[in-house]
Amino acid sequence: MRLGILGGTFDPIHFGHLLAAEETRTTLHLDRVLFVPAALPPHKQGLSVLPMHHRLAMVELAIADNPAFSASTVDIDRPGPHYAVDTIRRLRDEWETGAEETFFIMGAASLAQLPTWHQPQRFIECCRLAVVARPNYDDELADLEAALPGLSRRLDWTEMPAIGISATDLQRRVREGHSIRYQVPTAVARYVSHHNLYRQS
Repeated sequence: MRLGILGGTFDPIHFGHLLAAEETRTTLHLDRVLFVPAALPPHKQGLSVLPMHHRLAMVELAIADNPAFSASTVDIDRPGPHYAVDTIRRLRDEWETGAEETFFIMGAASLAQLPTWHQPQRFIECCRLAVVARPNYDDELADLEAALPGLSRRLDWTEMPAIGISATDLQRRVREGHSIRYQVPTAVARYVSHHNLYRQS
């Protein structure tokens, strides 16, 4: 079992998330990609985030037609705050995978912030990092390697088409009465409309 893990707030999930997961799945020959909605994102405490049941429902709608995608409630079923290193260890045990068969999917911006994460050295020992859209900066990678020795040996790169979609911008568009069609799956757009989400800041 080669397992990919894509964590996030998914507020809302959009085609950028789905494309990153699918490109990583095919490039690294993953058997399964788990979408893990964060219940209490440590980096977003104090910010307004939709209740978990809405975010999880949108994830499930978005991935329903891909048999290689699943939603995980590992960060919902336990008290927070939740850290990636703990999530990875739990999912590895649940799916009986090893550190070489578990891939944490992230963007280049998240990679740059990795030294500030909770127990980053232990984190990179628990899994490989599948980084989407390889950045063109050798100096930054050298700095990251200095901060986290052995990091470069834990990296796998996935290229994907550039898609300028962000959850924050989607929220703004809904508040301002603009369409989010073709930026999120149709079922997600309908869910947002039906439940009147993001209408108030």
